[in-house]
Amino acid sequence: MSGDADIEIEEAFRRAQKAHNNKAKLVASLKTRYDKLEDKTEFHEEFIRCLKYAMIIYTREPAVENVIDFVTKFAASFETPVNEEAEEEDDVDDDDNEFLNFLFNFLLESHGASSHAVRFRVCQLVNKLLGSLSENAQIDDDLCDRIHEAMLVRVTDKYPNVRIQAALAMARLQDPNDSDCPTIKAYILLLENDSNPEVRRAVLSCIAPLAATLPKIYKRTRDVKEKVRKLAYQVLAEKVHIRALSIAQRVSLLHEGLSDSADSVKEVIKTHLLPAWLRLLQGDVLQLLHRLDVENCAETAVTTLHAIFSMATSPDELLQNGIRLDERKLITVDSLTCENVLYWRALCEFVKSKGDEGEELLEKLLPEAAIFAEYLYSYLKSISQLSEEQRADMTQLEMVMTQEFVGQQLILLIGCLDTSEEGGRKRMIAVLQEILVMPNTPTSLIGMLVEKLIGLLRDGAQKIQMVAEIISDVREPILPISEPVDENEKRRKQVRLAEVRVQIMEAKQTLEECISCQDFSRAAELKDSISQLEKLKNQLALEASQLAENIKEQRVEKSDPETLLKCLTMCAELFKEMNIKRGICPTMNALIESLILPSVSNPNPAVRNMAVICLGTAALHSKDFANTHLVLLLQITQLDEPKIRISALRALIDQLLLNGLNILQDKPPTISQAPDSPDNSNGQPDQQTEEESTVQSILKMLSEFLDSEICELRTETAEGLAKLMYCGRILSPKLLSRLVLLWYNPVTEDDQRLRHCLGVFLQLYARASRANQECVEESFLPTMRTLFNAPVTSPLSEVDTSNVAELFVELTRPSALVQPTAVQAESVHDSLAVRVCNEILRDVSAPEVRLYCKTLSWLEINTEPGPANNELQLLLKDILQEVKDKFCTRVIEKLRNQLNGDRCSKSASNQDTTLLNLDDNTGEVVNKDETKPKRAKRGQKKASPAKNGKKTSKAELSSDESDEENVPEVPPSVRPSRRAKMAALDKTKQDLTALMNQEANGS
Repeated sequence: MSGDADIEIEEAFRRAQKAHNNKAKLVASLKTRYDKLEDKTEFHEEFIRCLKYAMIIYTREPAVENVIDFVTKFAASFETPVNEEAEEEDDVDDDDNEFLNFLFNFLLESHGASSHAVRFRVCQLVNKLLGSLSENAQIDDDLCDRIHEAMLVRVTDKYPNVRIQAALAMARLQDPNDSDCPTIKAYILLLENDSNPEVRRAVLSCIAPLAATLPKIYKRTRDVKEKVRKLAYQVLAEKVHIRALSIAQRVSLLHEGLSDSADSVKEVIKTHLLPAWLRLLQGDVLQLLHRLDVENCAETAVTTLHAIFSMATSPDELLQNGIRLDERKLITVDSLTCENVLYWRALCEFVKSKGDEGEELLEKLLPEAAIFAEYLYSYLKSISQLSEEQRADMTQLEMVMTQEFVGQQLILLIGCLDTSEEGGRKRMIAVLQEILVMPNTPTSLIGMLVEKLIGLLRDGAQKIQMVAEIISDVREPILPISEPVDENEKRRKQVRLAEVRVQIMEAKQTLEECISCQDFSRAAELKDSISQLEKLKNQLALEASQLAENIKEQRVEKSDPETLLKCLTMCAELFKEMNIKRGICPTMNALIESLILPSVSNPNPAVRNMAVICLGTAALHSKDFANTHLVLLLQITQLDEPKIRISALRALIDQLLLNGLNILQDKPPTISQAPDSPDNSNGQPDQQTEEESTVQSILKMLSEFLDSEICELRTETAEGLAKLMYCGRILSPKLLSRLVLLWYNPVTEDDQRLRHCLGVFLQLYARASRANQECVEESFLPTMRTLFNAPVTSPLSEVDTSNVAELFVELTRPSALVQPTAVQAESVHDSLAVRVCNEILRDVSAPEVRLYCKTLSWLEINTEPGPANNELQLLLKDILQEVKDKFCTRVIEKLRNQLNGDRCSKSASNQDTTLLNLDDNTGEVVNKDETKPKRAKRGQKKASPAKNGKKTSKAELSSDESDEENVPEVPPSVRPSRRAKMAALDKTKQDLTALMNQEANGS
């Protein structure tokens, strides 16, 4: 090739490095030169020579990226548009595609290069080339297969950036119609297993939504990385129809997305997902609620509606959609549905939360309190009451459940009403009383009704008195009762009535005779006697009718389970709403004695459970009452059904949180033994011993519950112990060790509530104070011993001990404290190092010694001279004398050098770091992943390092700087020539011109 041609290509590459140059002109100029050439071989070689300078640079320098874009545009310019008459131009097409095929062949030959920079640039170029081709572009089948195979290899590359570009390059190679498409399978594998978040994001942006891939995309909405979750929601909004998702998936997406810890994820839900779904439903919000099944996810639906309302631009927009109110500002009873009543409630709550700004709009949405009270009463009165036979009919049962849900939303609307007007407030109170007394009021609505009633009352004594009266009316209603009739008395009355009637008839006949005989004086006497007999007849007839009816009204006590459940529910709500400092008044005490305590032994489980809840809530109001019935709660936690045991356990935990473990120490003195009595001192040790044994029995019982086969009981116990420890009521390294083991135990893998609770607790507990960190430190060795000694059949044998050790190290870091204490001579890591050293010296030949040595290398040990430093150095010296393992020896030597304050050079420091990963016994390099938390397998929990810790994982870096992840470090002395070459490239990586000129001049 002539020199001008050489200059032409090099000049094009030089200009392409500058962003201000017009690449289209460069492409056109270079293509003109290419078209004039008869022999393309030399052009290809020179072009590749210039391209190689860019391909050996890994960092995303602007000059290099500009060159890559230029090469892509130049290669894409050779693409020939495909048309129906292209068969006659096959030869021309082959000539035009010659350069494109040549470039692809060169890239495919280079994709297996040892340099990760070359592999990255190859995948990047393939990705850009395929992306720059038109939608109907065609390439050779063999070439396509080769590209496909090469990219499938590269998506398993150890460098994340290579995997990213390879995944992007395969976007146009996936076949959604092929159930066995290797690209889609590779995408699924990367989504589920790739440790780099940027790789997962790249796959999410490319993968086609299918029946097989949709669950994988949906799962990424729970990714640990915010950016991945955000992109997953965007993909679902843009590419997935709402009908392709199940109701559970829709609800889960909205619930988790709107409650996400990252604001950016919440914003994506509001600006992308919800608008996309509404567009598919023609903007019908009620239709969206219908597709969410609001009866089973009311709170999620309300949160969703609030998100939709927050995006509204004007108040009129809120009134136009959703509900239609009549002239009374009410939805007609016949038109009430689960969707529109929930929309009404959510809109009123949203407007009310705006304060004075929404007051005018709220007046348009709700009527006066008195009108709404009558409306609520009329609806709740119409709720059907099913018999046992009717409950077996699912249609009728679903209808009643729908009515209860609508009633529940109407009751919640009471909180949005304006009850400042006294007349409306009193009418609402009266209506709520009537509703509570009605026999057809569902039990599920009792708690909410009592809560709203108590909220409307202002005086505490009035609240107690009114609820007590309602309970009395419900449990002992006034009913008409008929008494048995005496048959003899009834017959006697009837005979007497018949005699009187006969006398009247005879008197009337005599009166007629007297009148005919004109005996008027006798007629007057008979007339008076007839009137008296008529009065007597009426009296006897009335008495006979009363004997026939014989019905009286009196109070009748009802003890059926439904009535007791209603009364107990009202008691529980009353205890919850009352101030805990008021204590137990006589009225409340009467309710406890007459209703709650007898119901604890009721044969119905639901009644017993509610009675236990009432008992536990009442115990919070009085310590003496709690002391009296503590033993009863302890018995219930061990003997009753699981649900009732859990309720009793919650009550017990609440008592310990409120009063502490010394709940039994404040018992009032008995009459026979006064506090100042001389004999009292002799009885104190026995009483104290009894109290301590009771406390120990409580803790022992809670510890046994951690091993319970009942999942809910185990979870509730773990959560309760976590609360007690976090609040400072319990300080026990043994219990903390049990909680850590429970967190890691594979048995609890599916218990998300337990895992989440303990995961949050461990971080908050350790960061709260130094005393808590010391407790964590004391629990380290018992935990590790339990894991090391676990038999093969135990689930704990599957736990990654290295991961557990790193968790303890992160939890005890001094820098992890929320409020770091003043600088102390000895830190928690210093004392932990001493414990670990003593554990190593117990048995230097044990297999766990290596892990203990590795743990020592993770600790932040104070290097200042002092007693702790001296003691630790003596222990390390003893370890060096007894331990023979070279890995352990090197770690201990390095630690001793740090304690001595030696300052090593940078190269020596790097060498020491490398030696940490070198196993001289096997001559193999240990992967750095072994010193990091491993990927969680079944039953393994990945530790979350403390945010303030000094160790920063490379996975947290950007995608450009994360390519050393999961790659073992190589000793600097292994390949000095390559290091020198990379240093030389770093000096010229911002501009390729100098390097190109240097080689051109040398040639």
